[in-house]
Amino acid sequence: YNFLLEGDNLHSLKLLEKTHKGKIDVIYIDPPYNTGSKDFIYNDVQVAYEDTFRHSKWLSFMASRLKLAKRLLSKKGMIFISIDDNESMNLTKICDEIFGEQNRIAMICHKSRASISNDKIISPNHNIVLFYAKRVDALEAKRRMIGLDPNLEGFDLNDNDGKGDYRLVPVDGPGGAKKGNPFYTFLGVEGYWRFSKTTMKEKFDKGLVVKRGNSLYQKYYKSTAVNTRRTATTWWDDVGLTSSATSRLKGLMGEATFDTPKPLELIDRMLRMITFDDKEAIILDFFSGASTTAHAVMNYNLENGGNRKFIMVQLQEKTLENSEARKNGYSNICEIGKERIRRAGDKIKSEHPDADIDIGFKVFRTADTNIKWNSLMDIGQVDMNQLEYTPDLVDFMPEANDVDIVYELMLRQRDVALSESLEQLSDIGSRTYLYASSYLVCLETQITEELVSKLAELDPLPIKFIFRDSAFKDDIALKDETFRRLKALIEKNAGTSKPTYTVEFI
Repeated sequence: YNFLLEGDNLHSLKLLEKTHKGKIDVIYIDPPYNTGSKDFIYNDVQVAYEDTFRHSKWLSFMASRLKLAKRLLSKKGMIFISIDDNESMNLTKICDEIFGEQNRIAMICHKSRASISNDKIISPNHNIVLFYAKRVDALEAKRRMIGLDPNLEGFDLNDNDGKGDYRLVPVDGPGGAKKGNPFYTFLGVEGYWRFSKTTMKEKFDKGLVVKRGNSLYQKYYKSTAVNTRRTATTWWDDVGLTSSATSRLKGLMGEATFDTPKPLELIDRMLRMITFDDKEAIILDFFSGASTTAHAVMNYNLENGGNRKFIMVQLQEKTLENSEARKNGYSNICEIGKERIRRAGDKIKSEHPDADIDIGFKVFRTADTNIKWNSLMDIGQVDMNQLEYTPDLVDFMPEANDVDIVYELMLRQRDVALSESLEQLSDIGSRTYLYASSYLVCLETQITEELVSKLAELDPLPIKFIFRDSAFKDDIALKDETFRRLKALIEKNAGTSKPTYTVEFI
């Protein structure tokens, strides 16, 4: 699943470390640039601005987040950071320290504006994109695609159509089933194809896919290879301007919403470089703004039938009182990002109804705990006379809902992703849930022998059961029997493997 996490990204990254440590393949961020403003929206204690220390304060703010980002990256993971001239050199030193100077791949110059500022001697029209790898040796497998060692041999075909020389490349490729490529029949040929059926037909209609014998091939033009080679240069003047990105976003949203979105083409270039061979890649943006990164991921999945997932993180920063965004009903930036993802997904589906890509996403919000972990009897917060009518006050905070409670419990497990499925088991009870087909969370207010028997009959059996301690009332014998019975079943199902999880009570 894709998801957007609303909240301060320092807290959010710490939560993601519980669920996605070592699992993120690409990180792109466009952090707030250091303008020296005292009105800095992130509330870290160490980044309260002082004029004398504005560089060190901003860099401290960035370093704390980048250290967490490194822990999230997979062994083959890469990170791109957009920044302006004001902090590019300082940020490079920080990144060299965190990621290792040997893992700095490039400082890319991105042409971001075409207009001229008449109040400056030299008018900046670019940003810097810092590009680091978790481990530089992970780039070896991608050398040909990113242009370090391009193969420009074998282009010996030409249809005299003005497009130049080309070679034929199989459309299925090795390991298609394992990579999750879509399986279907096209022109009488069955296979796990690199593209969705819609994209395949579009390429065939354009003459870019041809049938030879009982196989399908894509035409790969030499000019395309040369252009691919250019992605290794450090001057990107063909990946969109801020002004064009703003116009495109306004066209999608129907109104002005965000002043400085990044161009889709910029992030698309990064995705093509790093995830061309990984259709299951996970992409993170923890300064997501208008969610350009999510839009780019969906577009790239559409093009080549991928199943890449995005994680967007954005502080609930309020839009300015008199801004166009506020006038158009967006109270904070998160609302803009969510609506942009919805509209971009709807546009893809309307234009490509047969496309098999995931445009759905979940939304989470960082908040205080929903669970009363301390003994309320000791601190006198609960009126015993009320428990008969409001039993949830024993275990949960007022107004807490079951879904939020389940997710909070899952965050306390090891290596359980927020993106897994949540199912209510209505045939067992009104408040019994199964998460990721493996974790049973029973929030019923009373546990009975009948309910426990139903749980024991689940097939496959969950690897962990979580109950409310208060739901057993004073029946200690039933609680002990429930623990022993379910624990024994888990151990039996585990066979020779030592069971990692058993039965817990909250």
